[in-house]
Amino acid sequence: MVAGDGEDRDWQRLDKWLWCARVAKSRAACARIVEAGTVRVNRQPTDKPHYRLRPGDVLTFALGSPERGVVRIWKVLALGDRRGPASEARTLFEDLSAAPEA
Repeated sequence: MVAGDGEDRDWQRLDKWLWCARVAKSRAACARIVEAGTVRVNRQPTDKPHYRLRPGDVLTFALGSPERGVVRIWKVLALGDRRGPASEARTLFEDLSAAPEA
């Protein structure tokens, strides 16, 4: 990485942020999720793992199989410094998804 390119200060790669937010176990798996075209950023579909994600962006994506997948809507609150515990990962986003009905 070239010093001064701004990553991890103003923006972060989408696949890296998903990895820090613990969406998948590896960054490569996060990149595959994005490449599958199932992620939207601010309502715009993207298939680019290198998309520049910024705080305030809203992600819409499905987790799980197409038949049983759960759609998540997350507002990015912060960029990830590292892949830490789940409690730390939850501070990176606000879950805007509708709560499932009982």
